[in-house]
Amino acid sequence: MIPLFPSRRGLGFVAGLALVPAISACDLCAIYRATDARGEFTPGSTWSVSEQFTRYGTEQFNGVEFVRTNPDQLDRSVTHLVAGWNFSERFGVSLNLPVIQESYRFTRMVGGFTPERRVGSEAGPGDLTLVGRWRVVSVSSMDRGFTLNLLGGLHLPTGDTEPLRELQDDIDHYESVVGPGHNHDALGPVVGGVHLHDISLGTGAVDGLFGVASSARWDRYFWNTQAQYVARTEGAGHYRFADDLILSGGPGAFLWLNNSGTLSLALNSAYETRGSDEFRGRASIHTGQTAWFLGPLVTFTWKSHFSAQIGGEVALQAGGRGFQNVPDFRFNAALSWRL
Repeated sequence: MIPLFPSRRGLGFVAGLALVPAISACDLCAIYRATDARGEFTPGSTWSVSEQFTRYGTEQFNGVEFVRTNPDQLDRSVTHLVAGWNFSERFGVSLNLPVIQESYRFTRMVGGFTPERRVGSEAGPGDLTLVGRWRVVSVSSMDRGFTLNLLGGLHLPTGDTEPLRELQDDIDHYESVVGPGHNHDALGPVVGGVHLHDISLGTGAVDGLFGVASSARWDRYFWNTQAQYVARTEGAGHYRFADDLILSGGPGAFLWLNNSGTLSLALNSAYETRGSDEFRGRASIHTGQTAWFLGPLVTFTWKSHFSAQIGGEVALQAGGRGFQNVPDFRFNAALSWRL
């Protein structure tokens, strides 16, 4: 839902969500849904499927809402399929394949000069993520506990990048006409809040992924915190998506707790930000966003082998540079099994 960083967590520790345009899903959040629902990383395999739907329905220009009769819009649904293996309580690996479905309407400047209204949808796999986990601290007793995990991995370029190549063709044609030295944005003419790079299913790049996740518990109450940073490189069409930073966390309590299962309710806040994307090393003023989310998360577990989560978040504040669509809300759900 992962997914955006922030979110999701399982009883004592799971996460999930995905944020702004296209490729910035919270992979570590989705992967944590595959862990033991009680926050215990026992040896063996873990499997999970999670879903996040995000509506990007508000157009802005330089952070101010821009209202018009036929606005751009983007709806994105990301299904994370996660398989993992814990070698021990301290070490584990996970593989996350996002399957993306999106519907959109926006105006593209074909060749940089001809407006074309595009209404349609895309579906397919996104970029595969491989992540390793190292549990640095683990302290637990009957009424309290604390865990700290470090994570690191790679985004692998498995998603379709045809929109990025279309964007490259448009910019190359535009620059061949206006000539060198012309003062224009790196992405060429921009006439709406949804752009070709927003609908790309992949980046075409190999990116680094780093994260920290912690969980503190006292009696029936807990607090979970996650952080994820993605260091991006240039990918398909000479396009480089900006680095992403996602932070999240919040308090929660077990409403029902016994030897058979648990039911918990958490209030999650999430902060997500990224800088300006680049084309051939030039930054675009129509990229770069920051958003704050807040919403509830309900988690149910049965024994130590199954967990289910459902939650929703609203964007309390979202803003970007230039002409962009920003997120309004998102919904998340997940199922996890440990064998």
